[in-house]
Amino acid sequence: MQTPKREYTTMSDINVTPFVDVMLVLLVIFMVTAPMLHEGLDVALPQAKGEMIKDEASYVTLTINKEGQIFIDDELFAINEVSEEMKRIKTHWDKKVLLKADKQIHYGLVVEILAELREAGIEDVGMMTEPLSE
Repeated sequence: MQTPKREYTTMSDINVTPFVDVMLVLLVIFMVTAPMLHEGLDVALPQAKGEMIKDEASYVTLTINKEGQIFIDDELFAINEVSEEMKRIKTHWDKKVLLKADKQIHYGLVVEILAELREAGIEDVGMMTEPLSE
């Protein structure tokens, strides 16, 4: 008696279990590293009373560090480039501007930056401070 021959066919289904495992590992990695990515610039802000900003993502942050370097959302600009960049940002996004200036820089530089912002058509500027320590 002869045993019947079995016909083997190729399987056309994809095994998604390894794919799901890799995706879950990547999800966990991104969830852990995402809060650490927005490190920001080292600026010693002055202390004052004020309200906390609720949604900082809806703002364009203009930062002046203690060396007098000007950053718009972590990108370095010269003072004469600020007006043009802010005009470009204003035409593409409707975001408010937050000014973070180190407490050791000269007041004149802050006034120059505010003049550049006004030239770009931005009149509503928020000044960021640290909360008062008790």
